[in-house]
Amino acid sequence: MSFESLKIGKYTIQKPIVQGGMGVGISWDKLAGTVSKEGGLGVISAVGTGYYEDKHYAKKLVADRPLSEANFYSKDGFTAIINNARRICGDKPLAANILYAINDYGRVVTDACEAGIDIIITGAGLPTNMPEFTADYPDVALVPIVSSAKALKIICKRWQKRYNRLPDAVVLEGPKSGGHQGFTYEQCALPENQLENLVKPVVEEAALWGDIPVIAAGGIWDKKDIEEMIALGAKGVQMGTRFIGTHECDAHENLKKVLLDAKEEDIQLMASPVGYPARGVRTNLTELVEKREGPAIKCISNCVAPCNRGVEAKEVGFCIADRLSDAYNGNVEFGLFFSGTNGYKLNEIISVKELLEKLIQGE
Repeated sequence: MSFESLKIGKYTIQKPIVQGGMGVGISWDKLAGTVSKEGGLGVISAVGTGYYEDKHYAKKLVADRPLSEANFYSKDGFTAIINNARRICGDKPLAANILYAINDYGRVVTDACEAGIDIIITGAGLPTNMPEFTADYPDVALVPIVSSAKALKIICKRWQKRYNRLPDAVVLEGPKSGGHQGFTYEQCALPENQLENLVKPVVEEAALWGDIPVIAAGGIWDKKDIEEMIALGAKGVQMGTRFIGTHECDAHENLKKVLLDAKEEDIQLMASPVGYPARGVRTNLTELVEKREGPAIKCISNCVAPCNRGVEAKEVGFCIADRLSDAYNGNVEFGLFFSGTNGYKLNEIISVKELLEKLIQGE
């Protein structure tokens, strides 16, 4: 089976593979730029851009961490990442992933538009007012992430009524993805919430609004998985964890090694200050948190609104901004390492070009 290109707004992605946005610093300029250059859609994560180039763009640090959302989501850092990715991929389509749950969401979306991003992908909450921040940039394609047909319907109704606009595509994320889930712990295990059972109803809902392309995500690993999703009606897939196993991935070598060494049983759901369960690798940090002996929680960066300035972090036992940035810096003792359920299958580091060839042509 050969794959057709993926259309998102005015942009055509030659290979229907979207690289998932992964922060802090897993998918920045090198990974996203190379994926776009090689014909997929590279996605820059907006999370933690104040850490880029050894915190060069963070204007104020406390305890060597970017102070407040203005520095954690550094506009200058984000712009530099987008510009450097652009040097790699030229005029090929390039996307940014901006979580709806972050503090300063609207400002960060505008920052992305001003820096010349083509496509914005948003999950972690229902982005019902997303078009508000891109009104001056009609060419920027908007792609919400949903976990049900009902969520897509709510977004389409609101966007059409308020902004006379509809999503240019939608990412449907099932409960096998890395990082935050759109489901409770219990819902993650239910058969009706598995990706293969969600695609058809979401594709049917998308068709009612003018055939919005559906991009399936969460647990997709190889060509066979891609074929299965396209047979169900998806126009493309999004994959995050598998791209960690590439030379161009911006992650620290220690982070890649944690994934390479992980066994199937090491990858589990855990509580998160964002309010949704998150999936990652059990490490030293997980054990410390369970014993309530984790690192001190100081809420320096004020990263996500649901955390309520560290209240939820204290509840679950860790600060997500600090622990993800520790993973980015290669700190295996205190780092938080997100992974999809299939992360244990990573067993080598290859080039993005080689990975995309494997995904399109088969292993």
